[in-house]
Amino acid sequence: MPYASTISFTLDTICPWTYLALLRLRRALSTFSSDKVTFTLQFVPYQLYPDFGTEGEDKYAWYLKEKYNGNDETMKKYIDYMKQLFKTEGIEWTPHGTMANTLPAHRILHTVQETHGADSALSLLTSLYESYFINGLHPSSESTLRSACAAAGLSDGEVEKVVGDEKKGLAEVKSAMREQVGNGVDSVPYVVVEGRRRDFTLVGAKEVGEYGKVLEQVEKES
Repeated sequence: MPYASTISFTLDTICPWTYLALLRLRRALSTFSSDKVTFTLQFVPYQLYPDFGTEGEDKYAWYLKEKYNGNDETMKKYIDYMKQLFKTEGIEWTPHGTMANTLPAHRILHTVQETHGADSALSLLTSLYESYFINGLHPSSESTLRSACAAAGLSDGEVEKVVGDEKKGLAEVKSAMREQVGNGVDSVPYVVVEGRRRDFTLVGAKEVGEYGKVLEQVEKES
């Protein structure tokens, strides 16, 4: 019987590096085949900016001020660099849109993962990433969350229950966030690939090949 490995993927839905990491990890997984080990993604919540309000603010303006001290040239270099990285993944990334508190998005993701499983959670997260990084939409608005739930295959009734009940899964997702902080996680992506003999931790967005090597090592030690 193959070893069932869980890949714990800690993320924030407004962190571009977690989006890149997921795209690259999925590419590595898509080319990996083994009868000795199977891999299942499990998404773990983390907030980079927990003090953000729910209404949000302009993403471009915030980055320019908070990250690059109002330096337009440095901001342009960052944008060009990120656009190139995402272009390699087939994504047309935008620096524009709205930044806001991501707790509602994490609550939805956590709830759907618990009730509908890994595949639905992946579809939901992919929708959240695309809404934010490609379409420049609010990361946690009701419309964004409803669209993500629909992309995950939830029925209209299920969407209403998950999105409409703002307390559903809230305590659990907050507890999971506190646990990550207690474990020493202070940046994302933070990826832990479970192995039979040992676990493998990768911090930051790695290249496809590096994720592939870890998958192969888990297989080798299974």
